[in-house]
Amino acid sequence: MIFDTHAHYDDEQFDTDREELIGSLKDAGIGYVANIGASLSSSQASMDLAHKYDFFYAVVGVHPSEVEELDEDNIKKLMEWSRDDKCVAIGEIGLDYHWPDPAPELQKIWFRRQLQIAREVKLPVVIHSREAAQDTIDIMKDEHAEDIGGVVHCFSYSKEIADICLKMGFYIGIGGVLTFKNAKKMVEVVENTPMDRIILETDCPYLAPEPFRGKRNCSLYLPYVVDKMAEIKKITREEVIKITEDNARRMYGLDR
Repeated sequence: MIFDTHAHYDDEQFDTDREELIGSLKDAGIGYVANIGASLSSSQASMDLAHKYDFFYAVVGVHPSEVEELDEDNIKKLMEWSRDDKCVAIGEIGLDYHWPDPAPELQKIWFRRQLQIAREVKLPVVIHSREAAQDTIDIMKDEHAEDIGGVVHCFSYSKEIADICLKMGFYIGIGGVLTFKNAKKMVEVVENTPMDRIILETDCPYLAPEPFRGKRNCSLYLPYVVDKMAEIKKITREEVIKITEDNARRMYGLDR
């Protein structure tokens, strides 16, 4: 079964058909979904979805674009959620320099702090990094993220940066961008990343694969990513599904 390791079904784009869509996933071969927090409210929503649907899991954390809402009281809330059996990781956390705010220095403070939470509660991390490769790597090294583990989600950097993450024991999250016509860099990353270090994700409702690019994304479109990955790695689509599911279960600690 396909494991969608990174989704945002709490997003308002799903308000009109959320239950119907989620109800259709298992019959379409989607066996598991990790719903990812990007703020305190979406972390709470992720917990709610994980408790409503048996095949959903929650990841709680605050995205770099939302760190202005964080303080130590809210950190306690994240730690409380993290101890729930349906919570499997801390995220999405990291750095995003695409927009001028929040200030990079503030993002760095809360990236480090959330890495420290993950270490304390013994959960992996889901890292978001956009136009911030060097600072992300530097903080991962400073905080010894290799002892924490997790995934660099929606990977958008070069194969050289991917190699650094892989040497630290991290997984590489691959989604719809792999199918884009201009995805040469992403194809190179997949070519050079061992299959046992790749996990599948949608980042839905964003980044729908071809032929749905620009439309609302959902887990039902992951087979298009599977097919492209199978083509690149020269293995069957069934092998892609099995290996990436095993990887996701291992990363999220569900194989114990």
